[in-house]
Amino acid sequence: MTHKVITQVTARIEARSASRRERFLARIARQAEQGKTRAALACGNLAHAVAACSTDEKGRILDMTRANVGIVTAYNDMLSAHQPYKDYPDEIKATLATLGHSAQVAGGVPAMCDGVTQGQPGMDMSLFSRDLIAQATALSLSHNTFDATLLLGICDKIAPGQIMGALSHAHLPTAFVPAGPMASGISNDDKVKVRQQYAAGEVGREALLEMECGAYHAPGTCTFYGTANTNQLVFEAMGLMLPGSAFVHPHSELRRALTAEAARRISALIPGSPAYRPLSEVLDARTLVNGLVALLASGGSSNHSIHMVALARAAGLVLTWDDLSDLSDVVPLLVRMYPNGPADVNAFQQAGAVPGLMRRLAELDLLNMDATPTFGTLQDHLTAPQLNDGKLTWHPVGESTDPSVLSPTGQVFQASGGTKVLDGNLGRAVIKVSAVAPEYRVVEAPARIFSSQYAVAAAYQAGELNEDAIIVVRHNGPAANGMPELHMLMPVLGNLQKAGYKVALVTDGRLSGASGKIPAAIHVTPEALHGGAIGLLQDGDMLRLDAETGRLDCLTELTGRTQAEIDLTLEQEGWGRELFSVMRRSVSSAECGATIFE
Repeated sequence: MTHKVITQVTARIEARSASRRERFLARIARQAEQGKTRAALACGNLAHAVAACSTDEKGRILDMTRANVGIVTAYNDMLSAHQPYKDYPDEIKATLATLGHSAQVAGGVPAMCDGVTQGQPGMDMSLFSRDLIAQATALSLSHNTFDATLLLGICDKIAPGQIMGALSHAHLPTAFVPAGPMASGISNDDKVKVRQQYAAGEVGREALLEMECGAYHAPGTCTFYGTANTNQLVFEAMGLMLPGSAFVHPHSELRRALTAEAARRISALIPGSPAYRPLSEVLDARTLVNGLVALLASGGSSNHSIHMVALARAAGLVLTWDDLSDLSDVVPLLVRMYPNGPADVNAFQQAGAVPGLMRRLAELDLLNMDATPTFGTLQDHLTAPQLNDGKLTWHPVGESTDPSVLSPTGQVFQASGGTKVLDGNLGRAVIKVSAVAPEYRVVEAPARIFSSQYAVAAAYQAGELNEDAIIVVRHNGPAANGMPELHMLMPVLGNLQKAGYKVALVTDGRLSGASGKIPAAIHVTPEALHGGAIGLLQDGDMLRLDAETGRLDCLTELTGRTQAEIDLTLEQEGWGRELFSVMRRSVSSAECGATIFE
């Protein structure tokens, strides 16, 4: 029997979303009623669509009894996670050709890397890129020549944006085709150690660069459990890709077999077939809650506290932080991956991967097992793929092979989930508690106020932060400068914590999915630019961040204060800020652009 809180949260999302979901489904039904839209195109339209194809390809695309799959790719050869996608379209086309079907690259989407733009002006565009990707995906599919969609995308805003865009054509069966992680490099502990040494001036740039190149060294996703790998875990748990496919290495024989299998299976689900399974049937409240449960049980990226809200809206569903908070109270932490532990995603793959996690969640009755995945049933997602003599098969997963990474039956790492919602007189915020040691989860200290992460770093270098303090970085919300990740703060605050000071972070900005040991209240809403109390704070105000009780409060009286001047420092200006101003007026801290496809 499904846990009562899982049932309750699913039911209230359905009830809250009833009118919006009805409008969404009505729109998708109108699309589906058109049948094979390619057949309704005029001859000139069709000629344009096949002009560049070979004779054989033209024949298959113009044969309305065949499937034509639209590929939306985030390939570029700068991002390690997306570099393997170079040959995927040709592999998919070759597989489908053997079945008499076809595929075309419907379009490409931009794929920026937060790892490259961290601390740079381009980071101001990072969150905005998700909605740009959603638009690009929707436009790519707008030619109405496709019977199904395969999404090639992995990282931070890219995969959420692709699914948001695909939901505008949710009458099509849709699946992600992942590419997998790079091999393990230096340990995550060593990586953090060198970064902190560099921040403290103990090692130089040459040592830092050597370490970074040892950590990020090959094709595939970064191996820590940040936003990119959280996308893969959560979307597999939602049934948006083949079972067990998220973390298989790039270029392996099993990876190639899984890519071919995804192409074969999606071609059997097209409109008009007995097995027709549109995306609108897959992504509902049950599937959404399953994704949230997997997010919490794995200690996934806090970025998903906004991404899941956004993709839910694109599916006609209204998700709130209250839903996330209530689920977190009953979903235990079952996975230890960095920053929640020393192991990386490759160790998780060996311990049982997503099917192993799903098995544990099913044992605890924490999944909507009646949810509809893209392929098969949710029970199939408790099985893992194997390649034996060239034949791809799936087998039920057993007990965790590494109890330090994936908890075995009867054990948990933490009674509640990895993410917690904070409330108080400073507004609402999200904190990722799974990586924060219990002794650091409650901090009461004077505020130090900043308007940028660069100003914090400068104060640290000047020796001005050697004290107990809650660092407040405001005017970094979505309406101010796009809600950039403030990841460069982590080595600084980590050094202060290591020196014995009580430190925490409060910001209307956000952190990378790799944020760890420092208690950080992020996504504070209302943000400073929209009148939030965070904009009233002054140096020396006593603040209390309590991750145990879920409180975020200023203990100093704020009555009578007017909002502080926005500190338009040199660091906050530049091309990124100017470019972001195109859409900043329409973005709110609570929505984060989630209404793009309403």
